[in-house]
Amino acid sequence: MNRSMTTATNTLSQLQKQFDIISNNIANSGTKGFKRRDVSFADMVFQEINNQPSRENEIERLSPHGIRQGVGAKISKSAIVLNQGPIQNTGRFLDFAFTSENQFLKVRVQDDSGTHIRFTRNGALYVTPSGNNQLMLVTQDGHAVLDQNNNPVIFSDQLNRFTITNHGTFQASGEQGQANIDLGVIALNKPQYMEQKGDSLIGLPDNNTVNPALVFTDLAGPERNTIAMQQQALEGSNVDLGKELTDIMNVQRALQFQSRAITVSDQMMGLVNGIR
Repeated sequence: MNRSMTTATNTLSQLQKQFDIISNNIANSGTKGFKRRDVSFADMVFQEINNQPSRENEIERLSPHGIRQGVGAKISKSAIVLNQGPIQNTGRFLDFAFTSENQFLKVRVQDDSGTHIRFTRNGALYVTPSGNNQLMLVTQDGHAVLDQNNNPVIFSDQLNRFTITNHGTFQASGEQGQANIDLGVIALNKPQYMEQKGDSLIGLPDNNTVNPALVFTDLAGPERNTIAMQQQALEGSNVDLGKELTDIMNVQRALQFQSRAITVSDQMMGLVNGIR
């Protein structure tokens, strides 16, 4: 296999990953609180050939000196883009939208691999019976919403009027009194370490080796004043369909180009092998 085939094959696999990421963005364009991912590319290992006896022969050259022969491109980073999505008023008391781009709500997710803490910006909340005359605050998918101490938000079923303050305090009131519970909210500092876990959920990788304190900050104590929410509203996805469709067409053209490079290289090798 010659160098051109190696370069095209390596790049093809990376372009397919970019295609999958863009497709996922498009599929979630209607998901509340979804954050799109963006990728950037870098050169793989390359060989530099110094074909000039002196650098003086390449004065005013803008590109790197010599001849650089690479083996393709790779995805250097795939990070969540935290740009604010559109805010839609709903008039529903258990709906809220973050107005600060890097803030997320903490929720508890149970799956086949166990119990995990995930993060979301989908503010469509509901209440569900939790036994012993109590109610629990959950997301629209049934995941328990956590307070600032990572405990589920549970309160008496006698409290039936709900409010979520601008600084993330859930208030349930009724004839029997009132309960004030601070919701668990984080500020995401390094989104490139996060993985998408389905719908609008994100979380650290299962094999994470990075200190979580470096990736996000729990907004507790005095830092709760920095929490910014808008009540009776939901945040839409920040996916721009026009941009995503343009990007996916560019990736398709790049895939076709790399596939054509492999075909031409194969034909050239066939011609060489056929020489008698």
